[in-house]
Amino acid sequence: MRRSIYKSPAQLRLMLEPGLATADSLDAVRRAAKAGITTLELDTLAERAIQARGGASNFKLEPGYRHTICASVNDEIVHGIPGERVLRPGDILSIDSGAILDGWNGDAALTMVLDDGERPDLVAERRALSDVTEESLWQGIAALSRASHLNEVGDAIEAYILSRGDYGILTDYIGHGIGRRMHEAPPVFNYSVRQKGPEVRPGLVVAIEPMVVAGSADTYVRDDGWTVATEDGSAAAHWEHSVAVHKDGIWVLTAHDGGAAGLKQFGITPVRPA
Repeated sequence: MRRSIYKSPAQLRLMLEPGLATADSLDAVRRAAKAGITTLELDTLAERAIQARGGASNFKLEPGYRHTICASVNDEIVHGIPGERVLRPGDILSIDSGAILDGWNGDAALTMVLDDGERPDLVAERRALSDVTEESLWQGIAALSRASHLNEVGDAIEAYILSRGDYGILTDYIGHGIGRRMHEAPPVFNYSVRQKGPEVRPGLVVAIEPMVVAGSADTYVRDDGWTVATEDGSAAAHWEHSVAVHKDGIWVLTAHDGGAAGLKQFGITPVRPA
C-alpha cells in the first residue's frame, strides 16, 4: 500500500523536536564560522548541538556518509564533505544539517559570507546571492501557506529569483517531503513545472530548499563522489527549512520562532501544531 504523504496531528507534534535540534545545530555553526576554523570543527559543533537535545545526526544514516553536516564553500553548492579545509575571508559557506529524534527527522540549511575587509565588492556580491536565495525560500514558504497545490511553491521561488537578476536555479537538485525518513515524497521543485503537484492540506510536511548560483546552473560531482560544484566556478548559495501544514496554518519546524520573522513581511503568522 502506498504510504500517505500526509501526517496526523500527533505525528506533526513529534516532528517539532527534531526540527529544533536541527535549528540548534545551524545556530552553533553560525556562531562559530569565521576565518581560520575548519569545516570539520564546525561539524563537531553541529553534532554536539543535536546531541544536547537528545537527537542524532540523520546525515550519518545516509550510506557512505560519516558527518553531521554538509559544508559547501564558494563554487560548491551542496553535499560538501567537512574536513581540514580552513575557511578564509570572503568565503561563501553553505551548511546543510539534519537531526533524527524518536524516529522523526528535521532538515535545514543556511548560507553565510565571511567578512573580508580587502575585498568588499566580492563580499557584497556574495551576500546579495545569499540574500536572494534566502528570500526566495521565504517566498516559497509564504506560497505554501496559501497554495492549493504544492508546485505553486516552485512558481513563487522562480519568479522571485528571476526578478532579482541573472541568477541560475539548480534543477538537478530539489526539495522533498520529510517525516520518518529524511527524504520522502513528494518532490518540491524550486522552479515552475507543468504539473500541479499534490494537494496542499493538513499533514503535508516538506523541506523547501532553493539552490542558486551566480552563473551557469551546470554542475558536476567532484571525485569524492558527494560534492556538487558549479562547472564555471561561480559562487553558490543554499537555504532550506522543513515546513508543516496543519489545520490552523503552517509552522516552520526548523526555525525557533516557527518562521515568524521571515513570514511577517507577508502578513502571515505561523501557528504551532497543537
